[in-house]
Amino acid sequence: MVRIDRVVTRGGDTGETSLGDGTRVPKDALRVEAYGEVDEANAALGMLRLHCEGEADAMLGRIMNDLFDVGADLCVPGAAGERLRLTDAPSLRLEAEVMAMNAELPALTSFVLPGGTQGAAHAHLARTLVRRAERRVVALSHVEEVNPAVVRYLNRLSDHLFVLGRWLNGKGAGDVLWVPGANR
Repeated sequence: MVRIDRVVTRGGDTGETSLGDGTRVPKDALRVEAYGEVDEANAALGMLRLHCEGEADAMLGRIMNDLFDVGADLCVPGAAGERLRLTDAPSLRLEAEVMAMNAELPALTSFVLPGGTQGAAHAHLARTLVRRAERRVVALSHVEEVNPAVVRYLNRLSDHLFVLGRWLNGKGAGDVLWVPGANR
């Protein structure tokens, strides 16, 4: 269990922070950037939840908890973090949710612009932040060991948020479609 007694520690005043295993690293280290991007995406999901209810809100609640698990996985490198490693179970759950939502949507005939309802717009913004986090985690994986389940999860999550955005647009009825060359 996590216990946080102090928030102000002054430990980062010199531009360093501690990983979950106690290792001190610069705040701009690639690993810190990676879990920071995941944290930013999670905050965007908090904003998205303000525009959701019912099953969409429940799915997002589960996803937000998953993203803390992703952050914990990234924050504790090596054997010290084995107990925190993400499994493929959350990715499989996302796939099932995508399939269920997508079954209620019409097939796409064009690319979707990030808009429509407030909820859909927030879903698309969150999707782009998840994609950025995914890119950062992949970059980290080129220089340090990263749990492959983390990359798979972020990839599935961006798909999930795309489909959720359409689902929040009146199950696709309010999708804003790209019209190539419309303003030439």
